[in-house]
Order: sequence, then structure tokens, then C-alpha cells
Amino acid sequence: MGQVTNRRVLLAAPRGYCAGVDRAVIAVEKALEHYGAPVYVRKEIVHNKYVVETLAARGAVFVHETDEVPEGARVVFSAHGVSPAVHAAAAARSLQTIDATCPLVTKVHKEAVRFASDDYDILLIGHTGHEEVEGTQGEAPEHIQVVNSPDDVDGVVVRDPDKVVWISQTTLSVDETMETVRRLRERFPSLQDPPSDDICYATQNRQVAVKKIAPMCDVVITVGSANSSNSVRLVEVALENGARASYRIDKASEMDPAWFAGATTVGVTSGASVPEILVRDVLDALASFGFEDVEEVRTATEDLMFSLPRELRADLKAAGNAPERPRRGTRRSLDVTPA
Repeated sequence: MGQVTNRRVLLAAPRGYCAGVDRAVIAVEKALEHYGAPVYVRKEIVHNKYVVETLAARGAVFVHETDEVPEGARVVFSAHGVSPAVHAAAAARSLQTIDATCPLVTKVHKEAVRFASDDYDILLIGHTGHEEVEGTQGEAPEHIQVVNSPDDVDGVVVRDPDKVVWISQTTLSVDETMETVRRLRERFPSLQDPPSDDICYATQNRQVAVKKIAPMCDVVITVGSANSSNSVRLVEVALENGARASYRIDKASEMDPAWFAGATTVGVTSGASVPEILVRDVLDALASFGFEDVEEVRTATEDLMFSLPRELRADLKAAGNAPERPRRGTRRSLDVTPA
């Protein structure tokens, strides 16, 4: 039987770490270096198993709520953001907080506060139970209701149809969000838009890159964890845009060689909280399956950087250590293997 020839991998770019994730991970790393272990982290710092396991191996202690942190200890808030109630609970326990909330999530929080102060009904497009949604809704719970999908629109009830605005979780499918907005506007013609797009640049860029490669792919592999909203969306975007099959994996060992039977082109991407080392492992595994030819398909170049959280920046400066700015271009990888 003849071998399949011309097997190739189309590697989506941009992929992997966004500026907000890079900042949050570096914040925990720098906190461990500067203060020593343990450093407590509320929830997963970012939604990626490998990252969490790696930081835990260095001395980060992940907890669900602030009441699990010893009084007076140091705690990092995750990139997804927290509600004012969580800040208050931390203050009540005299916790030393480092707020690693992504600045793009903080922007949505500020929008929610402003619209609530103007007495708008706020329709938050997002997934109930997601940490980011809980944090945003907590800014003005009496004004905000969550709309999970276009199918939820018919159940929305507002006080004044002429005073309604929508905002969104930052990691959603762009297309599905716009469909939800379209349906909302059919019901509420006076619906206002947020002052700027809430879906983050990285989420949009990764979806655009997958849309580009999907029509050419027999199979698309997305590296990312199951609780990573933006990673799960990439799997769906690939299928919606022409890929014959689409799978999400945490690591290369989860791939089934049977997925690639008869395939000639495999697409690879990764969610915004995925270090590049995991993608390299996938490429190595695909090479062992005969997909050795790798072509990067780039649809955008990202150079956004965020400063480290101000609390950490101030302590590093006081100790004579110049705070390191996260560097997107280097595609940093965590350099400790999880136990």
C-alpha cells in the first residue's frame, strides 16, 4: 500500500499566550521569586492545566476562595478578574493582594460600573458560572443579567427598553456574540453598544487565524484546557469554517493517531493561555505521524504588552529590582516541568 504524500501542518498565527496571560503568569513567577513560597492564588491564574501545575510545583498554592488563605498572607487574583465582594473579603482577612486581572477585563468592569451608575439595564453576553462573568456581574448585580446565547434572548426582561446596553465576556466567539447582539437589537431597537469592542484582540485574532486555515484542513487540533473558553471556541470556529474534524487537547499525548487516517493537511492552534512548549510537543508528535512539513499561516502580528500589577511593581522597585515587562514577542515558555 502506498504512503500518503504531501502531508503538511498549517500552524495558525497568532496563537498561544496573549498579553494578559503573559502578565498574570509572570506576576506569580515574580511574586514567588521576590516574596518566597507560598504565594496563594485565588482560582486558576489562567485556564491551563500545565501552567497551573508548573506554578504549583514552584510553590504557588491555588485556592477557590479567599477564606482558604491564611489571614495576613499574600494572594494573587487571577487574570479573569474578581468582584468587589472578593476584594472586600480579602481586606477583611488583611490579605496582601496582587491583582493580576487582565486590563481588558478591567475595562469591561469599568463599563459595567458606569452604565449601572446611569441606571441602565446591562445585558452581559457570556457564560453563567465563568469566573470572568461572575467578576463583572458582581460590579452591579442589580443591573446586570447574563445572556448565554442567541437562544436566551427571548427570555430577557428589562425595565425600560430605551435604556439597555450590552457588554460581553472577553473570550467569546465573535460570530456568536454578534448574532446574540443582532437578536437583542431586534427586541430592543434602542440597544446601546459598549464604547469599544469587549471581545479581546487576542480572542479575535486567534479566531481569524483559524478561519483562514480551516477550509484547507482535514483535521484541526486546538491545544487548550477544557475550562478555557477561548480554546473551546476555537474548536467550534474550525468546524464552522470548513475543517472536516476538530479536536481540543491539553497535551500531545492525548492525540489519537486514528484522527489523522487519510488526512493530508492538519491545522494546529492554541488558546490564549497556552505556552508554546505544548504546541512544540504537538508538532513533534505530528511529525512522528508523518506530518513533518510545517507552514505557519499568519493573519496578524501582536505586540501589545501590559505592565505588571502595580502592587508587585512597587515592591520590586522598592527592593531595587526593575520590574520586568511581559514580552510577547519571545513566546516565553514556563521552564519547570510539572511533577
